[in-house]
Amino acid sequence: MSTVMEDEIKRWTAKRKTALVLDIIQGKTSVSEASRAYDLNPSEIEEWVEEGKRGMENALRTKPLEVKEQYERQLRDMQEAYGEAMLELRARKKLASLLGHEDEK
Repeated sequence: MSTVMEDEIKRWTAKRKTALVLDIIQGKTSVSEASRAYDLNPSEIEEWVEEGKRGMENALRTKPLEVKEQYERQLRDMQEAYGEAMLELRARKKLASLLGHEDEK
């Protein structure tokens, strides 16, 4: 990473995560290289990159959302998607029972 880091990192602070995410965005390293170098799960690093992108997008808005507002919006979106998935699942089960395929789950 571009900033000097200890050989063994015990805790990934926001500053360290930011440095790594910036290196990935700037093409100085890749998720897979960072994963191997720092013994991190690639999905965890990808999550940091996505969080960084969301944070940048919010910071560049004319009227940035408060962090609480961002999480509440994200929670509403997830609850809506969950509700839709549950309705679809119930509809499929109902259709299966009407068609006589009750063993299907």
